[in-house]
Amino acid sequence: MTQVPLAEGLFTWPSEEPALIAGRASDGSLVFPYRSHRLVGGNREPLEQVELPRRGTLWTFTTQYFRPTSPPYAGDDTDATFQGFTVGYVELPGALRVEARLTEPDASKLRIGQEMELVIIPLGKDKDGNQTMIYAFAPVEQGSAA
Repeated sequence: MTQVPLAEGLFTWPSEEPALIAGRASDGSLVFPYRSHRLVGGNREPLEQVELPRRGTLWTFTTQYFRPTSPPYAGDDTDATFQGFTVGYVELPGALRVEARLTEPDASKLRIGQEMELVIIPLGKDKDGNQTMIYAFAPVEQGSAA
């Protein structure tokens, strides 16, 4: 089955070490997800496309126990098969905080300040039957190399 990103321009794809794609303004501020322009000091300016750090720290999190409204939710589960998942904000050093699904579904195994790393995981299928892929953050195992 062919794997495709849920939306173009969210992350580098395919890649052994994926990165989220943001936009940097002339004042140094970052915007995620990337967009080509934004207002800076009242002027519309183009944004430079940049890759965000792959690792960060868990800033906060919660568990989502209900299936999101579809559309826009594009998971291939149903109300009957839906399983809750964790979602959180990961603070990327020198960049910004990113909201994302977390790969660890058990909230008791997560803690604020925990080191997290970007991964790409399956979500559902698109209209053409391709496996859609989304970004998520996984806890970094103690002692694993950067």
